[in-house]
Amino acid sequence: MDLENNMNVLLGNVDHLEALHHVQLAVPYNSSASHNLSENFLKTDEKIAHIRNRRHIEPPFVPSHIPVRNMSDHMLRYITLLTPDEELAYAKKELQNAPLVTDDPDLYAPLFRNVSTFKRSYQLMELILRVYIYKEGKRPIFHHPYLRGIYSSEGWFMKHMEENSQFVTKDPKKAHLFYLPYSVRQLQRVLYVPNSHNLRPLSSFLRDYVNVLAAKYPFWNHTHGSDHFMVACHDWGPYTLKDHPELLKNTIKALCNADHSEGIFVSGKDVSLPETTIKNPRRPLRNLGGKRVSQRAILAFFAGHVHGRVRPRLIKYWSDKDESIKIYAVLPNSVSKTMSYAEHMKSSKYCICPMGFEVNSPRIVEAIYYECVPVIIADNLVLPFNEVLNWTAFSVNIAEKDIPKLKDILLGIPMNHYLTMQNNVKKLQKHFLWNSRPTRYDLFHMILHSLWLSRLNHSQIAHQS
Repeated sequence: MDLENNMNVLLGNVDHLEALHHVQLAVPYNSSASHNLSENFLKTDEKIAHIRNRRHIEPPFVPSHIPVRNMSDHMLRYITLLTPDEELAYAKKELQNAPLVTDDPDLYAPLFRNVSTFKRSYQLMELILRVYIYKEGKRPIFHHPYLRGIYSSEGWFMKHMEENSQFVTKDPKKAHLFYLPYSVRQLQRVLYVPNSHNLRPLSSFLRDYVNVLAAKYPFWNHTHGSDHFMVACHDWGPYTLKDHPELLKNTIKALCNADHSEGIFVSGKDVSLPETTIKNPRRPLRNLGGKRVSQRAILAFFAGHVHGRVRPRLIKYWSDKDESIKIYAVLPNSVSKTMSYAEHMKSSKYCICPMGFEVNSPRIVEAIYYECVPVIIADNLVLPFNEVLNWTAFSVNIAEKDIPKLKDILLGIPMNHYLTMQNNVKKLQKHFLWNSRPTRYDLFHMILHSLWLSRLNHSQIAHQS
């Protein structure tokens, strides 16, 4: 596809930006204050401009024990008068004074590195975060979520983001983040020539897309893309960025292929996207749960295609070697007739999650869905939500070189510790679910929080770019 044709695709379905003359209130979803604030605290543009042009705006003192969702009307009014950069600076300062969380029924503390900090950050996200979604681009590459299969995470996020009214703004001047709403899965289906082993048509297309946005709007050039993000679960996601240096280096990349060894995924800036297998988009939560511990007779289980550097070694050392460890290249028909793949996971204490061609694996989330403790074998994988979750509380990480010691390592884990991990997996499950309608702390919001946290932690960099 040549440049002219690319432009025709990219410039389709363009909406003119709305000139908004009132402040959009950043009020938490379901906040009882939202109606009163909307009526009482909207100011004229001239008044707001006068306040914002002051050299220093100091917020009223808010004791750290007061939850963000219960802030006073005075405090909420103050926040609506801030620019996006000022809001981020306020949030960073507020996050340093996170109140201690001791008993929150919605958050199970052992799952988190610091549940108090996470809760405060999440509340600030609900209060402040605004995302602008570029309208440019035609289906199916843009604005057309693909909701089925192992790459469905990018589609489900797109679906929920584009349907969202809480975090999405139509005014890019009020945005803290800018979403590039394309699907790498759809990009591959439309532009990749089968068996060509050539990703250049895909990367050139994205280069042209970003160049169109940069020429049409000032927002990319303002930060060189560092407040823009993309979401890709397809293995090729990182490699389709290489034709545009700023897209590759500066953007926040939410990737299933979160390999920190390749120099593309930047740990601490980019977001590790969970890889989820959705077979029925109408019922994304079907078949959850597993057997009681007393009914999990299998010590460890894996079945899958043998590719990459890890799986052949797993098969070599453990296929047909031990009755308690069920390791298969592909689950044989003779076995699956009596016990399905899912039933094997539901009946196992540990589920082996080795990398394939790339570091990511849908088995990590499958294990969580089936209440099986994940055993992760992928040396260079940055785990999803690693910045907030304590993965040692509910999973086992085994170095690739230690595959021959797999059984000894698992048997060396005390039963009481296994029981704690397995219970934690059950508690964790809610954070990895694609709900038909997003709920607090679910997978959509966890991904959004990781994007928010990255933007917050690198806000000074974005401002100075």
